[in-house]
Amino acid sequence: MASPSTTARLDSGITSAFAALCLGAVAMGISPIFVRFASASVGGAPADVGPFASAFWRVSLCLPLLYAWMRIEEKRAPAGTPKVRFSRASILGGIVFAGDLFFWHLAILKTTVANATFFATMAPLFVVLTVWLVLRQRVSRGTFMGLGLCLLGGAALIGQSLQADPARIEGDLYGVATAFFFGMYFLAASRARKTAGAARVTFEAGLITSAILLVIAVLFDTRVIPQTAQGIAALLAMSYVSHAGGQGLLAIALGRLPAVFSSLVIFLEAIAAALFGWAILGEQLTLVQSVGGALILFGIWIARPKADAPAG
Repeated sequence: MASPSTTARLDSGITSAFAALCLGAVAMGISPIFVRFASASVGGAPADVGPFASAFWRVSLCLPLLYAWMRIEEKRAPAGTPKVRFSRASILGGIVFAGDLFFWHLAILKTTVANATFFATMAPLFVVLTVWLVLRQRVSRGTFMGLGLCLLGGAALIGQSLQADPARIEGDLYGVATAFFFGMYFLAASRARKTAGAARVTFEAGLITSAILLVIAVLFDTRVIPQTAQGIAALLAMSYVSHAGGQGLLAIALGRLPAVFSSLVIFLEAIAAALFGWAILGEQLTLVQSVGGALILFGIWIARPKADAPAG
């Protein structure tokens, strides 16, 4: 039986991991604001960079920072701490995260932002189903209840803007693909964290994602190099805040928290995006959206890991 001091350390570690996860969700939630500024036309000129190029810069610009973090983290790690280089899980994480960003931008091009966002919030559904049906791991009733409430809350947050249009079916399917790939990233990053630190997992996955997105940007975008100060500033902010901050904090959390629960907490990203849109872009917040945010918070609380329950 664990001593009180050991239990206190475990509780402290889970609390700090949960705090990192929440901050990571907020950091990723502001990314649409940066995308808006990076893609905005200035003085009637074309958009500063194309959508796939912005995804490439989002991941690649912060790689030197992630590399420095990795070296510092591993230098300070206790002797014997595992640090497997480019594990299969890290490589898979980089590939599926590239798929996530690729299909996310395709969804934005082919359907409304509201539709793309709604279908992208289904990522936890794929995490839960994969863990339950494919990996054959137990998923608690609280997790299923929390997932249902979070999905309802996500729909309420953007439901008033959803549009049912047969012409947008292709884009809606790209949104579903976005959710699938982001869900697989959760599982891959969680597995990679068993043999490497958060910094190494984030850096290695980012390196692979950058290489894939560079090829995609060169093939499909007409503008790859940012031309304006606004575009450069937006890309730097998106890279250092939303990717280095968001994905880095997510990797830290996945070292202690189950992937299933962590995926539900990322629903906070939708709340953060709505709040940032209201505060920065002047977008309206309705009572229905407020109820949706409350449902998400309640769903996360219901699905929280219990001290005497197995992970998941």
